[in-house]
Amino acid sequence: MSSTPYVIAQPQARQLLAQVDVPQILRKLFRDLAAGHAVQPAQQRVEFPQGAGDFINYLGVLAEDGVYGVKTSPYIVRAEGPLVTAWTLLMSMHSGQPLLLCDAGELTTARTAATTAVAVDALAPATATRLTLIGSGPVALAHLHYIKGLRPWQDIRLYSPALAHKSAEELAGLRALDPRLEIANSREQALHDADVILLCTSSAGPVIDPATLSKPALITSISTNAPRAHEVPPQALGAMQVYCDYRQTTPGAAGDMLIAAEQHGWSADAIVGDLAELLSDQTPRPTYERHVFFRSIGLGLEDIALANALYRQLTPQAL
Repeated sequence: MSSTPYVIAQPQARQLLAQVDVPQILRKLFRDLAAGHAVQPAQQRVEFPQGAGDFINYLGVLAEDGVYGVKTSPYIVRAEGPLVTAWTLLMSMHSGQPLLLCDAGELTTARTAATTAVAVDALAPATATRLTLIGSGPVALAHLHYIKGLRPWQDIRLYSPALAHKSAEELAGLRALDPRLEIANSREQALHDADVILLCTSSAGPVIDPATLSKPALITSISTNAPRAHEVPPQALGAMQVYCDYRQTTPGAAGDMLIAAEQHGWSADAIVGDLAELLSDQTPRPTYERHVFFRSIGLGLEDIALANALYRQLTPQAL
């Protein structure tokens, strides 16, 4: 018998997400992936005709939870600037019926930042004390939320060109997020002697050059829908210890990895490990004689796991 799925708009998604431990949900997800209890297909990117944009489908199966689903995210080209939205559909593996349709904006922000947090917890030195964020949008602030308690940070620096246009009140609101937070006046100031650097931008091209850093650091990078987007120069990958969210799919979608392989002789075989391997102790933690780079592209499984968590908040007796 067919059923009507819950339809969750962004405000309710935000409210429900605040009630779950997002990083812990993702840790379980990656352990399930390592154990063969989950399936992560490659992203599916489809271009619109006449250069009008594209959409990306992120799919995933969580067998232990009896669910599968897809997040679909369009990148719509407009004269006033691109529009990006996202919706996640959660399906039952038992009944074949839809369970939840959720505005995935909040889910995407949370899972992007929390995945980085899981990586930082696994990869950053225990003695790391200096944290830098490049970016000041919702994704950057979500990174701060999930990562500020992971190490004994003595200072947290944030830099974004967009802050030059913020009011004093808005800047004060940022500083109030954590007493250790300092708004840097320049990229160079923000990066000086950093132990962990979180790149949290929607840039389609490099925002830092690892070769200019004063010491080896953990650098994390995320994705945007812009074609072949990358936050570090692709040629830099060959000089770093590279990790990713999932080695089976990330090299085929991450712009820096694609360009590095095509133009700079880099190979996906150089990836040291992914989160599934790290969290199941199948790959070594990094040494820091050179930079460590963690690249995430956003996995369908992350979206499905969070959608499933929201569904369970709505129906505790579900499944």
